[in-house]
Amino acid sequence: MISEVLAETKEKMERAVEHAHEEFGNIRTGRANPALFDKLLVDYYGTPTPMGQLASLQVPEARMLVITPYDKSALKEIEKAIAAHPNLGVNPTNDGQLIRVVMPELTKERRLEYVKLARDRAEDSRIAVRNVRRKSKTDLDALTSEVGEDDVARAEKELDKLTKSYIDRIDEALKLKEADLLEV
Repeated sequence: MISEVLAETKEKMERAVEHAHEEFGNIRTGRANPALFDKLLVDYYGTPTPMGQLASLQVPEARMLVITPYDKSALKEIEKAIAAHPNLGVNPTNDGQLIRVVMPELTKERRLEYVKLARDRAEDSRIAVRNVRRKSKTDLDALTSEVGEDDVARAEKELDKLTKSYIDRIDEALKLKEADLLEV
């Protein structure tokens, strides 16, 4: 029973760390990153569709992204969705076959805003890990009458180690993202 609680805890904490990585991937750096555009919703025949399903995204140069739609009739809608997105700050160019997006250099102020955003997302992930820990501790406390206080105390120590390791992973990912954002 204790092992089941700990296994479920690991799984949920792992998802929180994966979510943090996804969130960091969606924060724009000076380089072109297909993850920024992958989930951007495009109005495709009246249906909001993620761009990753409508087009292939390639990065031929560090600051350029080339979007090749599978259906050429979606070209205008893709271009419109990119231009309308407030957080990207890019102007796509359409040559009738594909769309080129050149990522502008980030200003120092904008870089610092993105660092702050990354820290907020990291804190949200840490809170998620702590919430998982709190629920697991409650579940372990409920097992005290069945398995004994000593086993529950050992499991709680293991739970604390797990929590610390997952929070450390989030902090490490944040440190890498901050370095990436502040790199000029």
